[in-house]
Amino acid sequence: MYKTHRSSIVICLLADHFLPHHSPMAQLRSFTYSLNYLFSVSLLLLFHCLCFHFSFVAACSNSNSTEDQHHHHRKWVGPEGHKVITVSLNGHSQFRSVQDAVDSIPKNNNMSIVIKIGPGFYREKVVVPATKPYITFKGAGRDVTAIEWHDRASDRGPDGQQLRTYQTASVTVYANYFSARNISFTNTAPAPMPGMQGWQAVAFRISGDKAYFSGCGFYGAQDTLCDDAGRHYFKECYIEGSIDFIFGNGRSMYKDCELHSIASRFGSIAAHGRTCPEEKTGFTFVGCRVTGTGPLYVGRAMGQYSRIVYAYTYFDALVAHGGWDDWDHKSNKSKTAFFGVYNCYGPGAAATRGVSWARALDYESAHPFIAKSFVNGRHWIAPRDA
Repeated sequence: MYKTHRSSIVICLLADHFLPHHSPMAQLRSFTYSLNYLFSVSLLLLFHCLCFHFSFVAACSNSNSTEDQHHHHRKWVGPEGHKVITVSLNGHSQFRSVQDAVDSIPKNNNMSIVIKIGPGFYREKVVVPATKPYITFKGAGRDVTAIEWHDRASDRGPDGQQLRTYQTASVTVYANYFSARNISFTNTAPAPMPGMQGWQAVAFRISGDKAYFSGCGFYGAQDTLCDDAGRHYFKECYIEGSIDFIFGNGRSMYKDCELHSIASRFGSIAAHGRTCPEEKTGFTFVGCRVTGTGPLYVGRAMGQYSRIVYAYTYFDALVAHGGWDDWDHKSNKSKTAFFGVYNCYGPGAAATRGVSWARALDYESAHPFIAKSFVNGRHWIAPRDA
């Protein structure tokens, strides 16, 4: 394009030299020259404007990218570095005891530490203190790797006092950013008959924030899993018990889990302890399966503002009449608890709507409980783990 217009200008200049200025041809030549000149100048100005525009956009883009990276870097408070510790019963590892492996980790740890636990049954009580975040227990499969103990609430500790429920846990985690994969946690105390006192026996207690569990098993009877406090995500786990076998005041999502009842006369799955409407806590069960023996309450109002939701969940024919329990029938928890179901199915599903205060949710009201955002998961759960 530029060559064509430069040629036109050259021709016009030659014509200007050889033709008389007063001739019609000279006037036409002058007019043509002016047009070509103006057109060329316009193209040049347009070219410079476009160059400036794209340079400005690129600069802004780079600036925003740098700012975003800087902002992301400022927010990052995760672990730095990676370490693997091995545990096995055969001695071909760094430790024979899971607790010894935990004890070897320094306080205020800032590394991602995976404790690889080989096949076998590790008969010990394990505590992960709050000063040791970013720890993962990685087993060889929930059917072959297990940590187990046998304490009950009525048992006495070293001080001669009864342990009470929360201290019976075979494994207790106070630390944030804990995770467990392909391992089981068991309390081997026998299942109590309804009404028996002091038989609470916790297999696992999670009291830290942002905990993740995948492919794990939780085995017990009364109070199997103490989902105590914090945000937690359970994926494809197996949880077994008889009475309130998931309990606490956590803010937790159970995704594609099996909830298996071993209740003999009657039992209950979840008991949630939310105490005021401002708390964001609650248990939500999404895409789960409820199996085993009954009759079984699907939820009980342990706290005045207990909150439990089931969505896309299958219920076997074991749900008790009414489906839900307000705990003591005296404190009007049925007026303050939030119990809901959405798109559940199976022979026991109809019974989950057996009381007037259990809500049949529509998509809009169910969505806050079925999205990963319920536990702020976008900030700490990798997309592949959701």
